[in-house]
Amino acid sequence: MTGRLQGKVALITGACGGIGAATAELFAREGARLVITDVAHEPLSILAERIGRQDGEVVTAVLDVTSAPAWESAVNTAYEHFGRLDVLVNIAGVVDWPGIEDTEEKSWDRVIDVNQKGTWLGMKAAMPLLRASGRGSVINTSSVLGLVGGGGAAAYTASKGAVRLLSKTAAVEYARDNVRVNSVHPGVIATPMIQGILDEQGDQQPDIVRTPMGRAGRADEVAPVMLLLASDESSFITGSEVVVDGGLTAH
Repeated sequence: MTGRLQGKVALITGACGGIGAATAELFAREGARLVITDVAHEPLSILAERIGRQDGEVVTAVLDVTSAPAWESAVNTAYEHFGRLDVLVNIAGVVDWPGIEDTEEKSWDRVIDVNQKGTWLGMKAAMPLLRASGRGSVINTSSVLGLVGGGGAAAYTASKGAVRLLSKTAAVEYARDNVRVNSVHPGVIATPMIQGILDEQGDQQPDIVRTPMGRAGRADEVAPVMLLLASDESSFITGSEVVVDGGLTAH
């Protein structure tokens, strides 16, 4: 099946990360027109050029997801270039590993601002266009640490748990407006965010050891889940949690 997003316009945050880039490229192959965003211009330009070589239609917007004016600008970019917005994919995120006592207040605030507040600001800014679409979809990236505790990463876990319930709240609020809102919960995925840990610990990384499939996932194993939730194939799915973790949370 091809063209599963034909006619749709999608805005993707954190597009230059592992999951973000895989999602953007897959969406483009399936016919979506894209607004790809991240905090730095040069990586965005490189990704846009790569997508353009595959005949994808894409524009870029530098976006600090913690800034309401920056969000308004990014959403306006979608409207000015494409006249609509059908899909919002919130992927941008940061991680901090310490537990409760070792987390510094500055680090806590940064993680909450990006992961939790940034997701809320994105939905707030994009919702008028998503409602106007008549078939809007919001995909918020949480984590398995938004479902279960991990004994560390206090700020990250708190933020991702908040994303999970914020998504459910929005799903209920906007269901009658034909805007679906779901959360995706990756497990251990080999992306730049955790590549240092994977390089150091390999398959002995504790969460990989506990994963029934015995390995880290790949970004291109998460992107098809994003595609399903963005497409009209998931037209009766809202308020759901889709877990992509190799079975990590199954026991």
